[in-house]
Amino acid sequence: MKRRDFLKVSATGAAVAAVASPAIAQSSPEIKWRLTSSFPKSLDTIYGAAEIMAKQVAEMTDNKFQIQVFAAGEVVPGLQALDAVSNGTVEMCHTAAYYYVGKDPTFAIYATVPFGLNARMQNSWWYQGGGSQLGEEFFKKYGVMPHPCGNTGTQMGGWFRKEIKTVADLNGIKMRIGGIAGQVLAKLGVVPQQLAGGDIYPALEKGTVDAAEWIGPYDDEKLGFNKVAPFYYYPGFWEGGLMCHSLTNLEKWNSLPKAYQAALVNANANANTLMQARYDQQNPGALKRLVASGTQLRPFSNEILEASLKATNELWAEISAKNPDFKKAIDAMQAYRGDEYLWWQVAEYTFDSFQIRSRTRG
Repeated sequence: MKRRDFLKVSATGAAVAAVASPAIAQSSPEIKWRLTSSFPKSLDTIYGAAEIMAKQVAEMTDNKFQIQVFAAGEVVPGLQALDAVSNGTVEMCHTAAYYYVGKDPTFAIYATVPFGLNARMQNSWWYQGGGSQLGEEFFKKYGVMPHPCGNTGTQMGGWFRKEIKTVADLNGIKMRIGGIAGQVLAKLGVVPQQLAGGDIYPALEKGTVDAAEWIGPYDDEKLGFNKVAPFYYYPGFWEGGLMCHSLTNLEKWNSLPKAYQAALVNANANANTLMQARYDQQNPGALKRLVASGTQLRPFSNEILEASLKATNELWAEISAKNPDFKKAIDAMQAYRGDEYLWWQVAEYTFDSFQIRSRTRG
């Protein structure tokens, strides 16, 4: 190669490098965000989903995009997480959308509703059945972008200070119960109380409430509910599969480089899977320990379940008549549920039922 040709190539290469380096730097800026959780650190599985997500975002961006996670109460109270993101106090939160039914009952549908979807169905509806499109359209009204970030699976029906056998036994019961489920049980005489996770034990201990539900054996054992209420009911028909979300301030989301958006989406999806995997692993042992310590495990009677389903359907009709967002989402979810259970009764249910019978036979 002639010297002057070499100089031309070198000059061209230097020019390309000079252009490329700033472009790469600009596409991978250093960003530090804050995330407020609706959950205390002590509940490591549900709180931990946000930590998993933040850790993976950092790893996928060579630590250029960092999200610092704060427990409920460190920045704002747990039930004010959505507001903190909407008004720009923080860039993100990790929460259960049904905490905000006071703003609009439609929030609950994207988390979980009584006699709604189980965890796999909830994920399927969100990712494949049009739920994400409906959800993003709705959450946009509050200036946030939602991403699934954890599922608890079907929850327990809660802890009661006395035995509950009939619908009449529910009358006057003061119960800590989150979201729209409280409105359903109110039709059966329950007096619903909305309390953050960390406030439940003292309320149950002092008798401020007569019953309380949280998630399931692993968390409930940590919170010590078995020490102050002997009867543990199942199933939590109001939470067949609670989907938690990370909510991102919409302006902040739109300002992210595409690569960072992709990292955030994928980290959330991974945390979404891992939360349920952890609960599925942790709950059996915790349930054994609770029963061994004297907990009285009880199923809700069919009378209570049927009355609750009737009350649920009545409530959906009442809300749908005056809230088009709710009607659009609940109709879509219920139609999806019908098709899913058509499949479930053929394969999933028959397989699981046989396996359960085999286990009990030893």
